[in-house]
Amino acid sequence: MTLGGGPSTVEDHLRSQDWEVVSATDLAAARQILGSHHFLVCVLVLNQASPELIPRIDACLTASRSSEWVGVFPTRALEWPAFRDLTLDCFFDYHTHPVDLRHLAQQLGHAYGRATLREGHNLQQRCIEHLGMLGQSAVIELLRSQIKKVAATNAPVLIGGESGSGKELAAQAIHRCSPRASGPFIAVNCGAISPSLIHSELFGHERGSFTGASAEKRGLIEMANGGTIFLDEIGDLPRELQTNLLRFLQEKTINRVGATHTLAVDARVVAASHVDLAEAVSSGQFREDLFYRLNVLTLAVPPLRARKGDVPILAQHFYRRCIVDKKTRVEGFSKQAIAAMVAYDWPGNVRELFNCVQRAVVMTDRRMITPVDLGLAVEEGQISIGLETARTLAERDAISITFNRVGRNVTRAARELGISRMTLYRLMEKHGIASGAG
Repeated sequence: MTLGGGPSTVEDHLRSQDWEVVSATDLAAARQILGSHHFLVCVLVLNQASPELIPRIDACLTASRSSEWVGVFPTRALEWPAFRDLTLDCFFDYHTHPVDLRHLAQQLGHAYGRATLREGHNLQQRCIEHLGMLGQSAVIELLRSQIKKVAATNAPVLIGGESGSGKELAAQAIHRCSPRASGPFIAVNCGAISPSLIHSELFGHERGSFTGASAEKRGLIEMANGGTIFLDEIGDLPRELQTNLLRFLQEKTINRVGATHTLAVDARVVAASHVDLAEAVSSGQFREDLFYRLNVLTLAVPPLRARKGDVPILAQHFYRRCIVDKKTRVEGFSKQAIAAMVAYDWPGNVRELFNCVQRAVVMTDRRMITPVDLGLAVEEGQISIGLETARTLAERDAISITFNRVGRNVTRAARELGISRMTLYRLMEKHGIASGAG
């Protein structure tokens, strides 16, 4: 991309090196192109420069934050502090006129390799975030793999796991990764609906079918047509309704309360329970035939205590969610807080962790969240996490705190931490820290 002159020697050389080149001769045209296309690598060649151009250049760079930028500048441009800051914050590399085409080709090759690595990392991160199942532990990696497999089918899925472990997140991930993703996702907590209303809520009713039925009503299963119906705590479903659900699974039809005809409904059933349904069958509380209809594909969401290595990642994620659009002096977690969270067994699982983090962010008067803020008072000598773990936690904490302080700018964070950008990116990937600007 050549800004500020006629035919470009740089552009001609890049084409001769088999690069596909899209060029612009001014900043306005460049911004328009960058707004509608994605480039892994961009080259900014300034034949002339003035301080007045800096805001326009910054706006141009902002239009393609995901690109790796290489700059070719007049030497005098680097005499301006604002331009030096812009170069440090936004450019992968640069050099000054006259253009050394061989050196520029090497810079672009390195930038392209870096951009390709980041593109792959971002794609993986988006997939992980898309699934909504954060973490790097072996058990959560296995769950994500299983979700992708079951999502490709239409068979019923039965999800097991303790309360608060993330069963609904797993159900949502199945839906989002399935061919039904464009359809509705309807979640129903079978234990939270009054027994006198649950039949009408699930299957709907006709007008006048009972006292108070002044109009016809679509049931939740009917509303999930073309998508997924998630039946949470299905073990709490009354036995008489278990029969109706079994009929729907077998025939894909429902009967509204008071109806004389059936309705065809195309909805995939994903069910979940924190109790062992096999034991419920043995005790006569759950229909055996319905259990076997549901128990086609099974997933087990692990409790948080089985994936303690994910606790700092989840805590940081919840912390970032809690401070969005809020003014707060809280910068993150102290090392003692992270150690306390890792040591705690979290009987309420991920839900309990989120509630603790949310409460701590709101209530703490400190810059760093402590174990006391989390309700995890620690006695002296109670926690022993080992030297290597302590180093890892301290490393992650230092990066997170610095990132928050510099607005998640990679270049500035690397400078403050006294390491190279490449080392910082490697550590960010190690600790599951999402990149920011720069």
